[in-house]
Amino acid sequence: MRAAPGSFVVRLPAGLSGAFHATDTIDYGVVIEGEIVLDLGDGGREVLPAGTCIVQRGTSHAWRNETRSRRSLPSLIVGARRPT
Repeated sequence: MRAAPGSFVVRLPAGLSGAFHATDTIDYGVVIEGEIVLDLGDGGREVLPAGTCIVQRGTSHAWRNETRSRRSLPSLIVGARRPT
């Protein structure tokens, strides 16, 4: 999946259960408040509390917001090739 390099804020509505995907980018993000769940394609699952910095390197993943409040994930996206 191609994603445009740049910066943006991922907005995760309350109860969001996103689809698995992978992009040809390196994504840098930080959880500002609350917590966000990162599901990984290999079956791993990480609960990311506020203050967590994320580096996603083209691997299969899905974002989840299991809270009752919207969450935001400011991100910087850099074009790259997915690891093989």
